[in-house]
Amino acid sequence: MGQRPMVSQARKSELLFSGADWDFKKLSRAYEEIESIGVEELRLDIYPVQMEVISSEQMLDAYSSVGMPLMYRHWSFGKHFLYNELLYRKGARGLAYELVINSNPCIVYLMEENTMALQALVTAHAALGHNHFFKNNHLFRQWTDAGGILSYLDFAKSYISRCEERHGPAAVEAVLDSAHALMEQGVFRYHRPPKLSSEQQREGLRERLEYEERSYNDLWRTLPPSQGKNKPEAEDAGFAERKKSLNLPEENLLYFLEKNSLVLEPWQREIIRIVRVIAQYFYPQRQTQVMNEGCATFVHYTLMNMLFDRGRISEGAMLEILRNHSNVVFQPAFDDPRFSGINPYALGLDMMQDIQRISTAPTAEDRDWFPDIAGRGDWRDTLLDAWANHRDESFIRQYLSPTLIRKWRLFVLADGADEPHYEVASIHNERGYGKIRSALAQSYDVGATRPDIQVVDVDLLGDRHLRLQHNVKDGILLEDESRDATLRHIRSLWGYDVSLAAMDGETGAMLSERSTKEL
Repeated sequence: MGQRPMVSQARKSELLFSGADWDFKKLSRAYEEIESIGVEELRLDIYPVQMEVISSEQMLDAYSSVGMPLMYRHWSFGKHFLYNELLYRKGARGLAYELVINSNPCIVYLMEENTMALQALVTAHAALGHNHFFKNNHLFRQWTDAGGILSYLDFAKSYISRCEERHGPAAVEAVLDSAHALMEQGVFRYHRPPKLSSEQQREGLRERLEYEERSYNDLWRTLPPSQGKNKPEAEDAGFAERKKSLNLPEENLLYFLEKNSLVLEPWQREIIRIVRVIAQYFYPQRQTQVMNEGCATFVHYTLMNMLFDRGRISEGAMLEILRNHSNVVFQPAFDDPRFSGINPYALGLDMMQDIQRISTAPTAEDRDWFPDIAGRGDWRDTLLDAWANHRDESFIRQYLSPTLIRKWRLFVLADGADEPHYEVASIHNERGYGKIRSALAQSYDVGATRPDIQVVDVDLLGDRHLRLQHNVKDGILLEDESRDATLRHIRSLWGYDVSLAAMDGETGAMLSERSTKEL
């Protein structure tokens, strides 16, 4: 009886914090402990961390400006701010516990209203989980410059402010409106080969001429001319030359307008470039939401449990952490009024914990589906490799297990446009599991869910008519009103007529065509 208070007192002295109140000393001590365990036990590799504490008002402001506190001004951000503030004040929507920026150093914004237990949770989630994913995932390494984004945003904000002073807010706003409308079509989806130097171009020309001399045969001259050519050769040659000089087709519409529009002033081109760079910065995040949030949630859940097992967090704090964790990974049923699709936090966490289970305690079914990782015990290596080398689509396609398919009660519905009823096309058997996994993975493929619109032709020395092509998938056309409004924005930046042809992606047949002449 006499020893119990001594044990309790000793355990209390080992706690990282006690009570709900926080201060910067507690935050620093908690971060150091969390980072130490994350690096040693999970082998995380992170950027240096800069932590900032902000108010709910500042968090709402960051929400409205696409999650970037250091952002230029635009009327749409104010509109989003008022909308989110109204929902927050009415209690219809909560605020995120934190905000993290993919930068070097990684900046983590904490809500000042959070309790200390919640600050520890979001520190593990953002400063360790998101931070590791940002630094190591190949999409972020390929497409984003973590070391330069903060200085670029600072430049963008000040540049647009100077443009407003010089040219007027209305003129700047008009360019931003049109550029924002085209952000979805303002990214590069594939890396391009580097441009050849003039010396390399001359060497290539010399090699082609030498090849033509070796392969030339004068007998070809005696053949009669071919019949049935409908298009004049000069027209074909002109089209081919335009495609070559303008590098067509071009998928990045903002880039094409920035480089080739004949009506834009230099300051307008720079604003388009700013919007395009920011759109490219967010491109990897759209492809990795399940993985990114799943990684951060797995890390915070694992680290918080390790801290509790080591006596660094009290039972009361752990109960609060688990309550907030449960709120984050809650998945409403399909018939629940709160249902809005699959919760990426829940799916990502379940898949990563399932990899941990398959690696340490596999079933016979797991050994059949995942022979490379089942029973090997190296779940850390498997997760680190997945976090580095996959996006949502490929991660689900490779690692979604039959066990999780049953847990989530997933199945595939065939919804034919010419059929009066749905059909359950894939159920829980061996063939069905593969089809369910493939269908779910396909739904996370950004390339399959975004419209494929490209610049295909323009005669800069002629009528300067800009011709776009929409490669239609599965017969899904663009909504008329949105399409027409977007064409108007393109014309305002291009300065001349613009047309959009909808072409069937499989047959190549033209389905429709719309021109700004008709608007």
